[in-house]
Amino acid sequence: MQMVSIVIPFYNCPFIDKAIESALNQSYKKVEVIVVNDGSTEYMEKIVPYLNKIRYIEKENGGTASALNLGIKNSSGDYFAWLSSDDLFYKDKINKQLAFMQENNAFISYTNYSTIDADNKYIAQLAGKYYLDKISLLQNLKKENHINGCTVMMKTQVFSRMGNFNESLKFTQDYDFWLRAVQNYELYYLHEPLVKYRVHSRMGSRRFIDIQTREIQMLKEKYYDQIIRIINQEKKN
Repeated sequence: MQMVSIVIPFYNCPFIDKAIESALNQSYKKVEVIVVNDGSTEYMEKIVPYLNKIRYIEKENGGTASALNLGIKNSSGDYFAWLSSDDLFYKDKINKQLAFMQENNAFISYTNYSTIDADNKYIAQLAGKYYLDKISLLQNLKKENHINGCTVMMKTQVFSRMGNFNESLKFTQDYDFWLRAVQNYELYYLHEPLVKYRVHSRMGSRRFIDIQTREIQMLKEKYYDQIIRIINQEKKN
């Protein structure tokens, strides 16, 4: 039975306890839950009831990528999954995605997701964009990031080949990673919502939209030629 490490970066998030519960309550039981406190000053008391069930790490504030990387460094799993502190995993998330990956001999996979509000009410049951052929996926990925990071699961050995998340990027470390990963691996897609992505007023993607937009533009320019080269190669196949 394969061990799956679920890394939860945490920074001043009032929903952290709900995220931890959703990770601990997975139907697949061989998981370790690693919570990385990225220099929080609020809501730490919500973690206390779970300290005997999780691996808890504190660090100075450095951003999501640095928290993820520290969690990965301290993980012991064969597979890595990322859960944002304001989001939730469906109960069968790990079980279904791991089975899907093993069936396809996949190193990296992602799924669809639902959206919920601050009160856990559904906004959309199937909210994510998806592309069933590689060329369409690549053509969209060179324009935008449609892959929700919390839907991703990958073998931890991927980090040995690729390196970790880019800590200089504050909001697009996931987009950068997918643009690098797709040059080395197939990104397998499971057409089922296995994550509840929370849309709320405090989310960083809303509060720091200008910085995020600049990072996205930089990454599109940085990887444009590589992605076009892969698209052209796919068209020849």
